Amino acid sequence: MCRTLRTLHTLPVFAALLFATAAHSHSFDLGNLRIGNPFARPTVAQQPAGAAYLSIENRGKTTDTLVRASSPVAREVQIHTMSMEGDIMRMREVLRLDLKPESTVTMTPGKGYHIMLIGLKQPLKAGEQFPMTLIFEKSGQVEVSVTVEARNQGASAPMSDKNHGHKH
Repeated sequence: MCRTLRTLHTLPVFAALLFATAAHSHSFDLGNLRIGNPFARPTVAQQPAGAAYLSIENRGKTTDTLVRASSPVAREVQIHTMSMEGDIMRMREVLRLDLKPESTVTMTPGKGYHIMLIGLKQPLKAGEQFPMTLIFEKSGQVEVSVTVEARNQGASAPMSDKNHGHKH
């Protein structure tokens, strides 16, 4: 009986973990490309910009290139790279993101690439989703659904989305 009670008590925890993983794990396929786990961080009222993160796996034998992105939640969407130079965060727009054959580019808060949402039309609220279109040089375009996740979910190494504390 005691073992049964212990098992019953762990079922809700297991179910919650399974649901959290499933909620965070969503992917979209376009030819040889797999776009995984698109997410953004919540923003506050009057915040002019936010960022979206995802992974792009090129399962093909040739390079493809992410050339543009768009979303109705922002006036402009740009592909950015971020690096730390001393204690200063530097972000720069990149016009093309090459996706080498049989490799994955993973965008995470605080390092590397991200998708900048400039001129937000309204705050991004935790639990909501919004569409974003990714346009690739060879594969064409795909619309993905971006989930707005609280900072304690998803990837670690949170980045301040308010001003990004950066210089372009």
